[in-house]
Amino acid sequence: MLNVGLLGAGRIAGVHATAISSNPGSRLVAISDINQAAAEKLAAQYGAEARSTDAVLSDPAIDAVLIATSTDTHSDLIERATAAGKAVLCEKPVDLSLARARACEKAAAQTGRPVMIGFNRRFDPNFAAVKAAADRGEIGKTELLSITSFDPAPPPVAYIKVSGGLFRDMMIHDFDMANFIMGATPSSVSAVGSSIVDPEIGAAGDVDTAVVTLSYADGRIAVIKNSRRAVYGYDQRLELLGSEGLLQAQNMLENTVVKSTTSGVTGAKPTYFFLERYMPAYAAEWAAFVAAVADGAALPVTLQDGVAALAMAEAAAQSLANGHPVTLASVLA
Repeated sequence: MLNVGLLGAGRIAGVHATAISSNPGSRLVAISDINQAAAEKLAAQYGAEARSTDAVLSDPAIDAVLIATSTDTHSDLIERATAAGKAVLCEKPVDLSLARARACEKAAAQTGRPVMIGFNRRFDPNFAAVKAAADRGEIGKTELLSITSFDPAPPPVAYIKVSGGLFRDMMIHDFDMANFIMGATPSSVSAVGSSIVDPEIGAAGDVDTAVVTLSYADGRIAVIKNSRRAVYGYDQRLELLGSEGLLQAQNMLENTVVKSTTSGVTGAKPTYFFLERYMPAYAAEWAAFVAAVADGAALPVTLQDGVAALAMAEAAAQSLANGHPVTLASVLA
């Protein structure tokens, strides 16, 4: 049984609390948050204790921690938790600073403790099936990947100001998905973007609409499209073209009813947001973490994967600023 401490008591922490408590191989022991009342409320809901972060990390009976705090705390908490001998699953991104994330990667590696980054979309059954089919060679050599990721509505501008920007906050999931599907990191990144959904987002120094092209050393290409607004729901699609065919993962719909009349054919909208769309993926992500830690096996998503996605976000931000492709090597130099 893996005894777990949850750091954070916000919305995403609640999702993880459910995954931890529902898994037969883990037990949620304690929850900490800077908002003590929130920690107490969530702990009571799941039969855990509300404790300070120091108390969670210093408890030798706690085997692992799940970090679901604000992004600016991630690197520090990863370092503290691994130094305390804990296995770690940390929400994305590792940090808003690539340099800080790389320093964290080095420090954590010295402890020898496992660290997994929460790129839950790898565990979505549909995306995982595309990956498995591609790896089996069912469409020949992969050549062109297209990822669509549109949110139903933009977040508050107050959130935008501390998020690190669209590339680090939103598209970082898609950077990791590209690495997952293509099995490699790109050689260069080219980005275009604008603020056309909400002018206040532009005034805050960010974009709300962007397209990024990833170019690979072997000639393959991936295209990622992000928007903070899709009025019809949470649009999450993937298309992979190969030399012998095409693989697609379509949206999850609110229902499967299709109405066909003389007026036309209509169906349901996509599910509204990520909680509805990816709940099974969060559960599968946690199950994979528990299994890997229990078996001493390699983690399916590593801290190195988190740093790679952050490097791609940095390259995209630089490309947007200077209007030219940016090599990943130059960002990591």
